[in-house]
Parts: sequence; structure tokens; C-alpha cells
Amino acid sequence: MEAFQSAHGRAPTWVARAPGRIEFIGNHTDYNGGPVLGVSLDLGVWVGLARRDDGRRRWASDSRPGLVETTSAAVERQEGLRSWINYPLGTLESLRAAGYGMPEGFDYAAASDLPVGAGLSSSAAIELASGLAFSAAAGIEVPRADLVRLAQKAENEFVGVPCGVLDQGVSGFGKRDHLVHIDCRGPKFETVPLPQGAHFWIFNTHTKHALVDGLYAARHDECMIAAKTLGVPLLVDASAAALDAAETRMPRSAYKRARHIIDEIARVGHCVDALRAGDLAAVGKLLVASHRSSRVWFENSTPELDFLVDRLVAEPAVYGARLTGGGFGGAVMALTSEDFDLSIAQAVAADTAERFGTAPEVLHARTGDGASLEPSASN
Repeated sequence: MEAFQSAHGRAPTWVARAPGRIEFIGNHTDYNGGPVLGVSLDLGVWVGLARRDDGRRRWASDSRPGLVETTSAAVERQEGLRSWINYPLGTLESLRAAGYGMPEGFDYAAASDLPVGAGLSSSAAIELASGLAFSAAAGIEVPRADLVRLAQKAENEFVGVPCGVLDQGVSGFGKRDHLVHIDCRGPKFETVPLPQGAHFWIFNTHTKHALVDGLYAARHDECMIAAKTLGVPLLVDASAAALDAAETRMPRSAYKRARHIIDEIARVGHCVDALRAGDLAAVGKLLVASHRSSRVWFENSTPELDFLVDRLVAEPAVYGARLTGGGFGGAVMALTSEDFDLSIAQAVAADTAERFGTAPEVLHARTGDGASLEPSASN
């Protein structure tokens, strides 16, 4: 692993990889207890690790200059330019708190080929890859569901993002040519075959996509207010009829968020059925409906994302499109036939640049397998 060798002057003992993910459908349903569909990618994060016997921890990343040095006694949340280590450090501490013996001193390096700011969840990928590397260094195998749950706990409690299990679950349980279907109440994980001929294209607007800045947390809180008003633990337990009956008893913002979530939960179920039937046209209509709901009810879209969805669905080779990830910027995912090619994608990007001054980055995404130790990394 070149990033490790460059940072530490030696080869890593263990290397793990975890993929980024596309949120296919199920926008913000996960922390509301609902179902979600995601796709693991052939792009992701690699983590290299080698033990040290002096209790020092030296952290490196190919996206950050220099080293961050801590000790095994220093487990507090990091700030500023050092804050990127909160994802692996939080995962390490979640594993330790769960009773798994973890390494004390080590050299660590992370490298990624995921586009920055595209909403493809590099944070979950680094958590899963780090958890596998730490576990390997400790000589243990953590059950995959536990690793996913503890990585999510790290992001919730250590990093401070109140995300659901979508990102970590898809990165952990991904399978090439499949989607990951998660019932977030369990959580329970299963894979759904991707119909033949389906393709994914990502249009990364490079507009602001920062989940820790309060927007994500605000939406989370509004959903919880709606659930409390409805007298249910989470919105997955609420019905559309009950929400309509309670509309005047909750803040307008809470009603709007709940409207999106309850409808989105139903869309995920219909989407699974359509995928199993191989009906990509029906899947595409559900994706567009999801985006419209995100724009109107959840209010986490942007003009750039809305323009891209409208422009894409005007193309005959596009089944559907929607924002992917937390929203508030980031990327649009398009589900297309094989007739959609780079020239069409570039024309869409050019039209977006004409409207907004900047062209989105285009990525023809491909499915990949979930998190794993690299075969050559066993010690």
C-alpha cells in the first residue's frame, strides 16, 4: 500500500478495504427505523495498519498532509485539521467499549479513490475498513453485523453525526451486481439482484455537502418531534392517515419531514418489488418521486440537484434520477440503460455548467463487494 509506505517508511502488516455506497432510495429513512436500499461501489477506502510497541499512534491519509500523532491514552475527539481521525478512532473505541481487545500502538494510513464531496459515504468506508484492520491486528474476527453497528455508533457518538445504519450497512454487506436492502429496525440485511442492463451514473455538483454543520441534525430532530407527536417511537410505526390527523398538532416543519419519510418508506417497498420483477421503468418512476419528495417535503435538495434530475429524466436512456446521500448539495444518481454513454453525460454536465457556472463531475459507477481484508495482507 503506497500511502502507508510513503507515510511510515515500511509496509503495512494488514490492509483492509471498504466500498463507498450509493443511496439508491430511502432518503433519511434509516434513522426513522424504515427500510432503505443502497449499492456498494467498486470505489472505496483502503486502510493499512502495523503494530507499534511504544503505545504511539501515527495516523496518515492520502487526503491530508503530514502525520497526526496520538497515544493510546488519548482517546478524546479531535478538532480542526486533525478531526478526520475521529472516524477510525471512534470505531476503535466503539470496538473496545464492546469488549473487543484492540491494539494500543500502531502506524495507520488511509487511501481513497472516492470522489470528494459526492455523498458516496467515505466516512462509513473508512470506519468499516478501519474496524477490519484493527480486528485483524487484534487477532479476532468481529461478526459483520456487530462491526456495522459499532461503526454506526462511532459516527453517532464520537463523530457526532446522528446517521442511521444505511452507510455502514451497505459498505459492510455489499455484493457485486446486487443492492443491499436494510430493514433498519433490526437491523436486518439482505441483497436484491440488480436487473441486467442497469447502469449507475453519478453527477457530483461539488456544492456544499457537510453533514456535521447542523442541517442533518435539524432534520433528525424534526423527525423525532413528529414521531413524539404521533405517539410512536419512530416514524416507521406511523401511518399517513395518522399523520394527516395530527397535522395541526405539530410544527409545520415536523409535518413536512414526516410526510416525506412515511411516503418514502412505502416507495422503498415498491422499489424492491419492482427490482425483483426486473421492471426498471417502474423503479425509475419511484426514484423521481423520491427526489420530488426530498425537494418539497424534506427540503434537502438544491437548485443544482433539481436541475440535474429534470435534465436527466428528459433523456430516453434514463429510467430515473434523484439526489443521493444526505442532500444539501452533493450528487445526483441516475439509473440508466446501456444506451446512456459518456457523450450524453457530458452534454448534461455542459448544460448544468451553462446554468450554474460549474460543470458537475461525472462518474460511471459500478457495483462492488462489501468490506474485506485484502488477501495479500494476512500476517
